[in-house]
Amino acid sequence: MSSSLKMYYSANLTLSRINGIHKHNFTYYSFIKFNIHRRLQCLCYSATWSSCGRKFTNNTLPGRHYSNNMSVLDSSEIKNLKCAEEIPVENIRNFSIIAHVDHGKSTLADRLLEMTGFVSEKSGQNQMLDRLQVERERGITVKAQTASLNYRLDGKDYLLNLIDTPGHVDFSNEVSRSLAACQGVILLVDANEGVQAQTVANFYLAFYKELTIIPVLNKVDLKNADPERVKEQMKTLFDINPSDVLQISAKLGTGVEDVFHAIVERIPPPPVDRSADFRALLFDSWYDRYRGAILLVYVTDGSVKVGNEITFVHSGKNYQIRTLGMLRPHEEPAKGLLAGQVGYIGCNMRSTKEALIGDTLHLKDHPTEALPGFKPARPMVFAGVYPMDQSQQPNLRNAIEKLVLNDSAVSVTIESSPALGQGWRLGFLGLLHLEVFNQRLEQEYGAEPILKLGGEEIFFSNPAHFPEPNIVSEYLEPMVLGTIITPDTYLGPVMSLCMDRRGMQKGATNIDNQRVMLQFFLPLNEIVVDFHDHLKSISSGYASFDYEDYGYVPSNIVKLNISLNGVLVEELSTIVHVSRASIMARRMCLKLKDTIPRQLVMIAIQAAIGGKIIARETLKPFRKDVTAKLYGGDVTRKMKLLKQQAEGKKKMRMVANIALPRETFIDILKR
Repeated sequence: MSSSLKMYYSANLTLSRINGIHKHNFTYYSFIKFNIHRRLQCLCYSATWSSCGRKFTNNTLPGRHYSNNMSVLDSSEIKNLKCAEEIPVENIRNFSIIAHVDHGKSTLADRLLEMTGFVSEKSGQNQMLDRLQVERERGITVKAQTASLNYRLDGKDYLLNLIDTPGHVDFSNEVSRSLAACQGVILLVDANEGVQAQTVANFYLAFYKELTIIPVLNKVDLKNADPERVKEQMKTLFDINPSDVLQISAKLGTGVEDVFHAIVERIPPPPVDRSADFRALLFDSWYDRYRGAILLVYVTDGSVKVGNEITFVHSGKNYQIRTLGMLRPHEEPAKGLLAGQVGYIGCNMRSTKEALIGDTLHLKDHPTEALPGFKPARPMVFAGVYPMDQSQQPNLRNAIEKLVLNDSAVSVTIESSPALGQGWRLGFLGLLHLEVFNQRLEQEYGAEPILKLGGEEIFFSNPAHFPEPNIVSEYLEPMVLGTIITPDTYLGPVMSLCMDRRGMQKGATNIDNQRVMLQFFLPLNEIVVDFHDHLKSISSGYASFDYEDYGYVPSNIVKLNISLNGVLVEELSTIVHVSRASIMARRMCLKLKDTIPRQLVMIAIQAAIGGKIIARETLKPFRKDVTAKLYGGDVTRKMKLLKQQAEGKKKMRMVANIALPRETFIDILKR
């Protein structure tokens, strides 16, 4: 007993139902064993329930449909429980959960955490791995999260490294990076909605990396669920055998244990060598104000421990490891990391620019070959970010640097604006990506940035740098290959929408008797702002959309200039296709008319392409009634006063400078 200490916690809890006298009484025990010599911790849970004279001993909490032989560790197995450092390579499984938005990835991750004993259902918390405030507010996953779980099957202990990934197309870069640390994936599909556009995209991400794919149908408990129809869709699109598809309800826990068995039996162990020199892949990071940059790595060879000095291949920087451990899902310190494991490393890295995602780590003076990194993400949407006041510029710069460390898909360049001052030009993968980044700046760092959106700018990041037509042989604009899956009832309106957005159809595939998959070549600036909203509107929310980069094609694009009283306002300029120039010009002028506050002089709002005015609106001035003091008399006296007022207005207009409030720029640049 001198080498170990057992601590027992007990708590009595009574749950009463509002609609009756029915009560549950239970005692919940958790056992924690601390091994003093090895300083390793192992944790398991066991629960015994009594309800109305009936007794349940299925090692779980009520409300979940787990089987009685579920492999959750109980108190009798605690002495034989192996910690992560003792589990051999052949018993390690690294996998991700990939799916379309709202198909139940986070719910399934919650059940996996509960069934392995790392989280108790009585905590009452959902979306355990969605830690960001923006994720809980929007109900979506925007950041991939990792959790290392212990699982026992047939008397063997396994280490399951789970990575929960986002489902929206704007965060596909998170999925791609996460798959680099995996040997298999769970392809989760909603049994009610069926295969969606992002399901197809994520499947091929895993397929091209030659990962083992475990198909799983979720939400089979819903009354409108049709598992057989969805299985046929998966067979048609992915050539998946229907007999290999698992059926579960992540909300109720039904069939989740079969997922555990499939993970252990189908996914191969990581191909690593623990006897070789240490080598690891940096695939994610975040910033801690006290410890600096924290690195999330996948160890491919050898081992590392606290106190070792490591070197980054690309940057050449050396650091001493201060802390390391695994995420379970919260940080659990460890003495070392072994090949095949996924864990975090803290090395007091204060400069966020030195943590390059995709870099290779090795021990100092033990150089190794660099691992294949990641293909750099290509920004699709660009926005200028400026502080509300230039005195806030240093704070906003620090906030952007720390947040970019956690989101490597964002590109950053410095730019300045005559109206907004010094700022940055940021590149994002989509409009939702931009909105989430801005919301995180406000919530996590208290910043108040101004966004100046310009989604169609690629090689030149500001319309002010748009080259004159007389020195350009041709203009190019970015194109995407869009995939739309829709019920055939809405086929006509969906195709009309794509045609209106200058789309060219590539092909169409009948998934089954009710759903069609369409593929269109679309200009990026036609789909990046409001295309998804219009698609959901005309399809009653049933259609799904995904796109991938398709390079650049020649296009007839022009620069649309906005002038106020003949003075060009460069900050309001934009780049549009010539076929939509008139529509965009009228829209901009009307919005400016409603946004700019009235002044003492008339303001002529003009939109022009080159020297040709294509739209105009007039903002009338405030007018003083100079004839109010007249009581009858000759009409010439009244005309004289009005003429003097008009001349004064004309002189004021010639010398007056129209000062637009900063809020005007914010309102007009919001789309």
